[in-house]
Amino acid sequence: MRVLVLGGDGFCGWPTSLYLSNRGHDVTIVDNLSRRKIDIEMEVESLTPIRPIGERLRAWKEASGRDIGFVNIDIAAQYARLKDTLLETRPDAIVHFAEQRAAPYSMRSPDTKRYTVDNNIRATHNLLVALVETGVNAALAHLGTMGVYGYGWSGSAPIPEGYLTVKVGTPDGDLEREILHPANPGSVYHMTKTLDQLLFAFYAKNDGLRITDLHQGIVWGTQTAQTAQDPRLINRFDYDGDYGTVLNRFLMQAAIGHPLTVHGTGGQTRAFIHIQDTVRCIELALENPPQAGDRPKVLNQVTETYRVAQLAKLVSGIMGVDIVSLPNPRQEAEENELIVRNDQFLALGLRPTTLSDGLLEEGTQIARRYRDRVDLSKIIARSVWRRGMETAEDLMTELPVETAS
Repeated sequence: MRVLVLGGDGFCGWPTSLYLSNRGHDVTIVDNLSRRKIDIEMEVESLTPIRPIGERLRAWKEASGRDIGFVNIDIAAQYARLKDTLLETRPDAIVHFAEQRAAPYSMRSPDTKRYTVDNNIRATHNLLVALVETGVNAALAHLGTMGVYGYGWSGSAPIPEGYLTVKVGTPDGDLEREILHPANPGSVYHMTKTLDQLLFAFYAKNDGLRITDLHQGIVWGTQTAQTAQDPRLINRFDYDGDYGTVLNRFLMQAAIGHPLTVHGTGGQTRAFIHIQDTVRCIELALENPPQAGDRPKVLNQVTETYRVAQLAKLVSGIMGVDIVSLPNPRQEAEENELIVRNDQFLALGLRPTTLSDGLLEEGTQIARRYRDRVDLSKIIARSVWRRGMETAEDLMTELPVETAS
């Protein structure tokens, strides 16, 4: 297939682009490199050194013999260029990663709240309008989030894949309807993903667009078979309090001897997926799109659920580091249940990658290799959901000598 990967320079987009290229697809990345600009704004870099996009693409050509195209477009702002790109490439499929992806960053300040909404909603809507206007009949796979369901809203009931059957009482008796699962976003970022759902539902119904919305869990891990082929291809490893995902942050902290930072009680249950499974799920979604006229297909892109405190104990037991409880900057329940259905991906052939000592060690080895790149002042999560919430001071101001390699 000819595939456009929107946001293909990012944490999920880059390994997906390489994976699809390796599988024989003709891949073009569309990205405005905004994630790199946010690094500059926040004065923090990926723990792993990320090479310029041109160097990355040349390294992939050397490693694989395959070309990946690149177009620098801000699809939230450059609608005409987006249309031109669709008409020039005529993709069979589009993967949409082109959204600001961090909940803490979306709550960091009035500017980041506005940016997240402006970027995410305009990017999604521009893409949908452009597909209709150009007549490009591409299957669209969008990376959403489990956070659209909220955490704890369903109690101990299994969360279905996107849709919920309800009964509506009328004077003539009950009507049974299947609706999008009620949204309960916990941040501005999650709110944009719930708004995406409504846009997808409308354009699928009104214009026959073929859309798959992937409600993904928290991604952990760094490398795939493709990104591991050359140091210049290495994937991002974000560890800071805004962009670092919880398990990767624990692995980095363990690697440098920093206490594992559990913000709040640790009773929050979250869904997880390894980056290797993320790229496989994208391919399965592209290979099995809905038909024109169908409602959007919703798949829960998760493989496991854990409480944050469970994860901390697991990593602490393997790596021998302490656990510390810090103030929680998020406005959320102290505990929640989370039971998730992922039947569709399992039926399509997904073989889940689950937590194991080996995979945890792989992440820790990467963290150890690049430990000198850690900025200790960026580890504690300090982007608060409401002004005045308590945050912690730095726990470490210099790297312990005894953990040096």
